[in-house]
Formats: sequence, structure tokens, C-alpha cells
Amino acid sequence: MPKVIFASHVQRHVPAPDRVVDGGTVRTALDAVFADNRPLRGYVLDDQGHLRKHVVIFVDGARVTDREGLSEHVRPDSEIYVLQALSGG
Repeated sequence: MPKVIFASHVQRHVPAPDRVVDGGTVRTALDAVFADNRPLRGYVLDDQGHLRKHVVIFVDGARVTDREGLSEHVRPDSEIYVLQALSGG
């Protein structure tokens, strides 16, 4: 089962312990986490269920490109990292 890991910058705003969940895509894995943690869903996803601009997700080291559907497939041994995107100048 994939493991969902939330960076410390995310956990600073909302409790988000690492979870091992069922899921064949990024969306289904995240939905399994959000089922028990509604505030986390609101921090990671917008009202349309799309990834918020300040959040980035990596699956096994590759950045997720489908920010709306989160349709990237995950393997049973995948690691899904959810990070707060940082910017500056």
C-alpha cells in the first residue's frame, strides 16, 4: 500500500501524520487520508478538489503534473510526498 508523507511545513499548519493507505492513484490515496482529516483536505486541495497553488506532490521522486485530477498511478510500494511549495526572490 502506498505511503503518504507530509512535509513538516504542511504539518506546521495542520496535523498530518504519515499514513499507509489503499489507493491506485494519487487521488484515491489522498482521499483515504482526507477521510479521517478534513482540515488537511482543505489545506491541500481547493474547493474544486484541485491541488492548491502552494502545494506540490511527488510520487517516487517525480513531480505530479496532473494538478486537477491527481490521476498519476501509484504502486503498492510508492511514496507520495506532499510539500508546501516555496517561492521567493
